[in-house]
Amino acid sequence: MSKFIRIGKYVKPNYPIYIGSKAVQKTKSKLDVLDKFTGESVSVIPMADKEFIEESIKQCTLATEAMKKLTPDKKKAILLEIADKIKARQEEFAKTIVVEVGKPWNDAIAEVGRAIDTFTIAAEESVRQTGQNIPLEISSRNVGFQAISKRFPIGPISMISPFNFPLNLVAHKIAPAIAAGCPFVLKPSDRTPLSALLVGEVLSESKLLPEGAFSIFPTTHEDAPLLSTDERIKLITFTGSPGVGWKIKDNAGKKKVVLELGGDAACIVDSDIQTSKLQHIANRILFGGFYSQGQSCISIQRVYIHEKHYDALKQLLVQGASQLNLKKGDPMDPNTFLGPMITEDDAKRVNQWVHSAVKKGANLLIGGKQDGKFHDLTILENPPKDTEVCTKEIFGPVFYIQKFTDFKDTIKQVNASEFGLQSGVFTDNINKAYFAFNNIDAGAVVINDIPSVRVDSQAYGGIKNSGFGREGIINSIEEYTELKLMILKDIGTENSF
Repeated sequence: MSKFIRIGKYVKPNYPIYIGSKAVQKTKSKLDVLDKFTGESVSVIPMADKEFIEESIKQCTLATEAMKKLTPDKKKAILLEIADKIKARQEEFAKTIVVEVGKPWNDAIAEVGRAIDTFTIAAEESVRQTGQNIPLEISSRNVGFQAISKRFPIGPISMISPFNFPLNLVAHKIAPAIAAGCPFVLKPSDRTPLSALLVGEVLSESKLLPEGAFSIFPTTHEDAPLLSTDERIKLITFTGSPGVGWKIKDNAGKKKVVLELGGDAACIVDSDIQTSKLQHIANRILFGGFYSQGQSCISIQRVYIHEKHYDALKQLLVQGASQLNLKKGDPMDPNTFLGPMITEDDAKRVNQWVHSAVKKGANLLIGGKQDGKFHDLTILENPPKDTEVCTKEIFGPVFYIQKFTDFKDTIKQVNASEFGLQSGVFTDNINKAYFAFNNIDAGAVVINDIPSVRVDSQAYGGIKNSGFGREGIINSIEEYTELKLMILKDIGTENSF
């Protein structure tokens, strides 16, 4: 039993869901939320059924005009109010994340800080939504014409968020929606709904947010498709697995869709890196591959090391992983680095993939052990290309290393993947940096840091099986709005139209 307090002051035994901005305590079915470390039920919350989903979409639709009429100053005030209230309750939010995800304390408190940043950035951008003055006099026929562009809210938005960042990925959907002036319905993961419901509590306290502007609730997999098929919904934003994401897109019909899906992030360490930097690079790779138990779509899965540095960096990585494996335990303990995975089945799956690769010829450098929900930090060497660790998203605390000699050929290996989210390249050669940027098939290429970097103001998203569209506050606001032109003609101008 843990010595750390897990429930009571911070995690409550009951939470309401929110339908049309109003708290709802009673529904036909309930959901047990488990402490991912102890396995005990810590909260029992309502589950929305079809009737509640229908009501949430109805209220969302009714709130469309009021949200559209919010002035930039009011949207900014709402978003700053949310950021301030999360900051005032950051310990509560962090401990809730630790309990419902199993995320170690240091990662959880960092996530809360990022969510505060996300709402603050959205507040700043809510008053910067500028249009363009567009000259149209491109020929003699168009003399006297010009245009003004402006973006308008798309309308009701359906949002589906994953378990691994239950607060900040919720923030990345809600914050730009408010900044754009769109009402929304959010379905958090049924494994980790509490952080989203805490955000709902914060939203319900706002006197500036129009009535009915939001709904937040978990629901069953059988009822969830209503959030993507209802014609009143104008956009769906989903973060999760590729299989579910592409199915949502298929079912969405004419709706706009934004998908943030999987990844198998690659990191290249080139020959021109100074030897004195290898320890720093090893530390960054270990963090990028193992933080939050590797349960991130930009967790490092593939590491390509030039032969010049291979043996030295390999040794540093194994030594570092060995030390971090000793920091396994209760995620509420600030000294813990390795916490439990989201389920025991996920830990078993990761372990099966690791040992399948070993049986086929991979070298197990460290780790490879599973104990309940825990899986040791694991580094493989040279796994065959037809193994799961090479062809699928691991989504666990595992990466593999491989030696290379030719930089351009390694870029081709990075691109030989069904995913394309983010990649990292350590190089002191500016020409190679630009070559990587121009030739790696990914939504972002991080130079001289790991691909696991995400700054909350950046454009974020991938290509191929990694997604469709872009998040990041400015980009999400563009996704959540429609561009409209007003074309002006000088009435005294003659033309051939």
